[in-house]
Amino acid sequence: MLTTHPFHKADDGSDGGLDGDKLHEECGVFGLYGNPDAAAMTALGLHALQHRGQEAAGIVTYDGEHFHTHKAPGQVGDTFNDPNVMNRLPGYAAIGHVRYSTTGDSILRNVQPLFADFAFGGVAVAQNGNLTNARAIRNDLVQRGHLFQSTTDTEIIIQLLAVSRATNLVGRVIDALSQVQGAYSMVLLSQKKVIGVRDPLGVRPLVLGMLDDRYILASETCALDIIGADFVRDIEPGEMVVIDEDGVESHTPFGRQPKRLCIFEYIYFARPDSVVDGTGVYEARKRIGVELAREASVEADVVVPVPDSGVPAAMGFAGESGLPFELGIIRNHYVGRTFIEPSDHIRHLGVKLKHNPNRSLLSGKRVVLVDDSIVRGTTSKKIVEMVRNAGATEVHMRISSPPTNHSCFYGIDTPERSQLLAARMSVEEMATEIDVDSLAYISIDGLYRAMGEPGRDPVLPRYCDACFTGDYPTALTDHEAGDVSRQLSLLEEAV
Repeated sequence: MLTTHPFHKADDGSDGGLDGDKLHEECGVFGLYGNPDAAAMTALGLHALQHRGQEAAGIVTYDGEHFHTHKAPGQVGDTFNDPNVMNRLPGYAAIGHVRYSTTGDSILRNVQPLFADFAFGGVAVAQNGNLTNARAIRNDLVQRGHLFQSTTDTEIIIQLLAVSRATNLVGRVIDALSQVQGAYSMVLLSQKKVIGVRDPLGVRPLVLGMLDDRYILASETCALDIIGADFVRDIEPGEMVVIDEDGVESHTPFGRQPKRLCIFEYIYFARPDSVVDGTGVYEARKRIGVELAREASVEADVVVPVPDSGVPAAMGFAGESGLPFELGIIRNHYVGRTFIEPSDHIRHLGVKLKHNPNRSLLSGKRVVLVDDSIVRGTTSKKIVEMVRNAGATEVHMRISSPPTNHSCFYGIDTPERSQLLAARMSVEEMATEIDVDSLAYISIDGLYRAMGEPGRDPVLPRYCDACFTGDYPTALTDHEAGDVSRQLSLLEEAV
């Protein structure tokens, strides 16, 4: 029998359970300056951001004389709950990162933050997002003699900092980011400051907090809550904030553009207790469920969420439709991503490791299953089969996002378009494929109405919704050049 590597996935792209057929946000970032317990605070912040990346975690600190780094595969608690590790991370400033790979293979040298010693001093960088012209820039730099140590697009920033002619770090960061395309929220650490910057469209989230008169950066507000920090504000699209011993200074070097936050943050990625760009995620998901019920009601006996991401939308659906809400599927929260797989037969039972039907609530019932998305459809098919085997007389599936029929190039682990079920089949064909009595998605206008808009503005939509509409808000230089078919292969790893 073989035990899988922590980064292993099954041949069908799954990890043996439900999460393998989900879209995955690839990163979370955290940074703070002026706290004597910087490493411990950063580790706690990363714990709260664990949902944004479970494959690896890293922290870099600075103590006034030296930088200290620890990075490892696995979850935050696997590494940073060890006192011996934490004792090796002294300092009053730190940045941290949790990772679910999109660009670059899942190997230790790709684990962030990345660190480099320059002539002007050391700098660590951690990024949430994806640069859509990274391959083009990398090819140019390699031709000019640059040596790369990782296969992640974040190293592009390190290399551009090195060749910048600006006279200070802030200028170098501005120079580097002026050359890249795509979506990012980024934190940097130097001897004297922590820098946070958000892409000009604000596709990826980044917030500013405060604890004991010292500023903090984090991907989501839940990371502030865990350390008792106060939320100050969102970092604006295209804004750079510089935090040092004097406080915080704001720059807008990239101009202001209409915000295009990734709408999937509200559907699935962000933690329900976070507030993203002024909107509570939990409340947004309930409103999406309400709108879904208005658009796609069905005669049924019970509404059941696919846990955990489907719960708030299912609550909204049940409340609007007047149907009882029940936890008809129970999740086992104590199953990790790794799994002993002695045979294909056992691997395909992996769905039962994480979820089990509550038979007394399903037997003899017409069930509405509410989930956030369908990607390949492999997991949905297993869930429906499980519910039917528990005695459900009808199974109707309702999805709290529009059909995912385009790949994402902005920091979400999306399969090639040919593997997306909605790109290959009509809704009716998908219903047959996953064996449901009916299948319905919320419309794109319904999704926008749930977010407080009258509908989707076709000229200037409020959110990035490219995975539903194919309307990509930035250039896709690498993809259009045919250099890379999916984000996971920015550069093939040499063996």
